[in-house]
Amino acid sequence: MNYQQADEQYIAHTYKRFPIVITKGQGSLVEDENGKEYIDLGTGIAVNSFGVADPVWQEAVSAQIAKVQHMSNLYYTEPCIELAQMLCSRTGMKKVFFSNSGAEANECAIKVARKYAAAKKGADCFTIVTLENSFHGRTITTLAATGQAHYHEDFQPLTPGFIHVQPGDMAALEAAAKEHKLAAVMIECVQGEGGVLPLDKDYVLALSQFVKDHDLLLIVDEVQTGNGRSGELYAYMHYGLSPDIVSTAKGLAGGLPLGATLMNDKTQDVLSYGDHGSTFGGNPVSCAAGVSILSRIDDALLADVRKKSALIFDALKDAPGVEDVSGLGLMIGVKTTKPAGEVLAACMENGLLCLTAKDRIRLLPALNIPEDILMKGIGILKAACV
Repeated sequence: MNYQQADEQYIAHTYKRFPIVITKGQGSLVEDENGKEYIDLGTGIAVNSFGVADPVWQEAVSAQIAKVQHMSNLYYTEPCIELAQMLCSRTGMKKVFFSNSGAEANECAIKVARKYAAAKKGADCFTIVTLENSFHGRTITTLAATGQAHYHEDFQPLTPGFIHVQPGDMAALEAAAKEHKLAAVMIECVQGEGGVLPLDKDYVLALSQFVKDHDLLLIVDEVQTGNGRSGELYAYMHYGLSPDIVSTAKGLAGGLPLGATLMNDKTQDVLSYGDHGSTFGGNPVSCAAGVSILSRIDDALLADVRKKSALIFDALKDAPGVEDVSGLGLMIGVKTTKPAGEVLAACMENGLLCLTAKDRIRLLPALNIPEDILMKGIGILKAACV
């Protein structure tokens, strides 16, 4: 079969795919249909936390498949409860709602914030402030939350009740509170799709105080930054934040669909019977995968993520053709003198898979990538930048 032709014929044209058919892999090395090997520094956009075909992950998934692959949420399943307990004990949050994706986790977060505010302040208190350059998902509501106008163009009208302010501009946040009846503020500590740009710590701390002063909820979107990616379990931990709601997905189940919305003591009881639901949310196979992933994201691994992050920053700082390096942990953006697409193509030609985010090369390697493979990949990237 010519896979690329079949894809063109049968699959909706929503992805501009690269001309590579990946057929197998192990860890941070993958292989295409012609047997060419690539170093994978993209991990399915921060999904394959421990790389491809991780044996510990495989064992956990296979064992659960042999027991029960799915039950509705009318019944209890062990992995779902175990993973929720782990998430709460590691974060101090109190309750978890499981879904299938980051967008769904953010939808749940928005519903919780709006119901909480309506009950406490009135039904007209529903507006949520997000940041310009943010990305929160592709549903109609999470598009509305996303602070990038070009994502909105073809899908009007979007869900009302969202306003966007510039990151770092506290005056704009104050103005929003005067002009609108606010329910919450929603942020990404690192704007991933916006160019892998970390928020300024002083701004985040001021924003956190603003939320407290105005009796608003703080929602932190950890869809891409979470589950060890930043060098802490969740990126908000770098900033000393205490969020009311946290959303996460991507790397949580290491390659299977799983989203989670975490709620603190203030928001834990907002949702009651019938308020929300998901057919596949909390699926026992996905949750067994999540238990496998989360149980291995320990202090030693997080320290290693931070160490490898420093190696990448050091290797790329002042390198020819590199203008700037941004990010946190193993979530790194590289501004290159050449167009990012040109650099990406050269990397693929020479056996390296990476990504872009706006005008930057984006690196999202496996959390446990061997140092020699990582630095070989960074060498290929440096050569492509010249």
